[in-house]
Amino acid sequence: MKMYIIIKDTIPDKLVPVISAHASLACYKRFENNEDMIKWINGIFKKVVCVVDEISFDSFKNEADSVLLTESSLDNKEVCLAFCPREEYPKKFKYLKMWTPQNN
Repeated sequence: MKMYIIIKDTIPDKLVPVISAHASLACYKRFENNEDMIKWINGIFKKVVCVVDEISFDSFKNEADSVLLTESSLDNKEVCLAFCPREEYPKKFKYLKMWTPQNN
């Protein structure tokens, strides 16, 4: 089981770690009574932080069991989606690119 955290590719690298931390906590709070979340939090709670462009981000907003985060330091723009952990995700999750700092 894992939690996917999807970040827009326009977000500055210096903000991604904090946004990801907020996303995992917000997701936990939103779904803390979900059976999969309970199983995940009591096991090895894996997280995957991925990066997508604006168009892909908008398409992921239609997926079930997610929480959308905004960032006040970026004029409250949408920055991240975090998905409640589950055993199986739709196939498109498999092709996401993992986030890595770009050394800006």
